[in-house]
Amino acid sequence: MSEELRQAAKEYLVRYGGDSFPNLFRTAKGTVVTDSDGREYLDFTSGQMCATIGHNHPAIVEAVNRAGQKAFHFFSGMIPEVVVELARTLAQDWLPGDLERTIFINTGSEATEVALRMAKMYTDGYEVLVLGGSWHGITGGASAVSMASDRKGYGVPPPGVFVIPEPNAYRPYVAGMNEEEAALANLDIALKMFDMQSAGRGAAILVEPVISAGGVLVPPPAFMRALRKAADDRGMLLIFDEAQTAFGRIGTRTGAEYFDVVPDIMTMSKTLGGGLPLAAVATTAAIEEVLHDKHFTFYTSHVSDPLGAEVGLAVLKVIAEEQLVARSRQMGAYLRGRLEELQQRHEVIGDVRGLGLLLGVELVRDRASRLPAHKLGALTTAKCFEKGLSMNIRRRPERGSVWRIAPPLTVSTDEIDRAVDILDKSLRDSLAEIGTAGIE
Repeated sequence: MSEELRQAAKEYLVRYGGDSFPNLFRTAKGTVVTDSDGREYLDFTSGQMCATIGHNHPAIVEAVNRAGQKAFHFFSGMIPEVVVELARTLAQDWLPGDLERTIFINTGSEATEVALRMAKMYTDGYEVLVLGGSWHGITGGASAVSMASDRKGYGVPPPGVFVIPEPNAYRPYVAGMNEEEAALANLDIALKMFDMQSAGRGAAILVEPVISAGGVLVPPPAFMRALRKAADDRGMLLIFDEAQTAFGRIGTRTGAEYFDVVPDIMTMSKTLGGGLPLAAVATTAAIEEVLHDKHFTFYTSHVSDPLGAEVGLAVLKVIAEEQLVARSRQMGAYLRGRLEELQQRHEVIGDVRGLGLLLGVELVRDRASRLPAHKLGALTTAKCFEKGLSMNIRRRPERGSVWRIAPPLTVSTDEIDRAVDILDKSLRDSLAEIGTAGIE
């Protein structure tokens, strides 16, 4: 049956890009996914960075069953009680500053579209500043402000998008400065160029607190504070895309909390749904009031669905009751320590970085040149999968070869040890196969 379905997949499915595995998959539980041949793999990407509390956590299964007893879906104008409960929980326990009004949709791309629409309507502008290496989604407006990859071949994007070079302490754009100085120099030049080109219709500065698809880059706090000031000075709104950083992934409740910077709008998705499609956009009461007066609309078939809200509440309850924010710091420190041990043994590991359980490991040909080791990264990733470890690698010529490592917040030290051992052996096997002279 599995071979028959593999053939059917080739005949009937549209191929949609990204990494594609040779086998089909059947089940998932905790940190383990199982393919159709019954083989198990440690999942160190939490699915698509979504399975925050592990795959098919009992609390999520129970929430889905509970929604089945009550309702999966209503007419969009009928607000479910559970949606109000989730909005109140976010406002009282999770959101930074005065963010307290939330809309619930389905995906991160949709959340970006909501945030951009809010910012443009509120400011009556259309110009948006984003970071290089950023990823905010694949729909029309979201893809226009995503700089990590996949920008070619889709026609003319919306106007008014401007790029700030992303802070990268390992590969700085401006040499001879420390991390903070280089990041602020990038921003200063980008803002001067924006001010020269602007039509005076600034709408938003949009940023991921950790630039994940760009190589798991953590900006210095001064850079984030400078973004807040830059937005205020230009009458623009500051938007944080916290698809990957909210709800404990980086060891704090949100990226806003980590940087002590409160945005005007915050988008959330992956880590809120725990593996089911749920996204949210939060803003202040004052901004929401203006938007409402201007007749803001984002009315979809599945806005405010009760199924997603039941799951979101369950995810947040598990994170709180099992103290997974603190656990993310603890397990993240343990994982980082193990990866840094690996770095000491392998010259090709140039950098280990990140926060909590969102870590990046950059592969280089040698530490002196810091030239990316793309072939080595691809081969080692494949060997890891063969040995039972699934990881995600970002291979961009301009941003290096970087593993993104983000296991569920429930990961154990035993699972971390197994994963690092597989990574160690796979890297050794790849180096033996390629030879040190052939690393590229």
